[in-house]
Amino acid sequence: MLDNPRSPRVRSVAKLAKREARAATGLFLLEGPQAVAEALTFRPELLVELFATPTAWDRYAELAGAASQAGLEVEFVTEQVLDAMADTVTPQGIVAVCHQFPTSVKDILRGSKLVAILEEVRDPGNAGTIIRAADAAGADGVIFTGRSVDLYNPKVVRSSTGSIFHLPVAVGAELESVLDRARESGLAILAADIKGEDLLTARIDGVLAAPTAWLFGNEARGLSDEHFALADRAITVPIYGHAESMNLATAASVCLYESAFAQRS
Repeated sequence: MLDNPRSPRVRSVAKLAKREARAATGLFLLEGPQAVAEALTFRPELLVELFATPTAWDRYAELAGAASQAGLEVEFVTEQVLDAMADTVTPQGIVAVCHQFPTSVKDILRGSKLVAILEEVRDPGNAGTIIRAADAAGADGVIFTGRSVDLYNPKVVRSSTGSIFHLPVAVGAELESVLDRARESGLAILAADIKGEDLLTARIDGVLAAPTAWLFGNEARGLSDEHFALADRAITVPIYGHAESMNLATAASVCLYESAFAQRS
């Protein structure tokens, strides 16, 4: 059992909370039983190491069978070691180390009908929630441009609640190149922006039924004028009540689901 929170091995895991360490190693941190269960179910080959306290391992006994089937042995650690490894305050007794696994933009766009593109989305909670919403809406993939938050940031991974293992995600591409490829693949580019037309109008016009790449911009500034001009159409989610604005991830969820409804109706 690992019982020294200051040991080199524990420190190497804890360093994965930092982007520099993730870039250098090609690994990332996975925290909590739900995320580990999704990895074991959908992408077990990505798991490198699995750590748990004995109490947590007994509590989540169903993980033992999945880990055994994946040929992965759990290493038991103390609560202090687990706390030292984890980025979150409450890791629920289980932490894993995974290989990064980005998909190419080309592979995501090939044959796609619904894609989310994140341009300079900086908040990890928003980014992870958009991945989760895209997964739930049946989207074909998510693309992070080079100026967006790191896909493997622990908060992004946690916010995706396992959806990061369900659908392909590309990272690091330049927006202009992504949009060119999307159009070549037959996707219309719809920018979600407060300067756009009402979503209801787009629904009535039948715009949302076409193969679509939704473009979501920065939480505070939205899309730059230059990037706004690259879209085929701009659409805003109307606010009927008195809310000052809508959270980016919430608006993205509405947009993705509107397209999912239209494409399936």
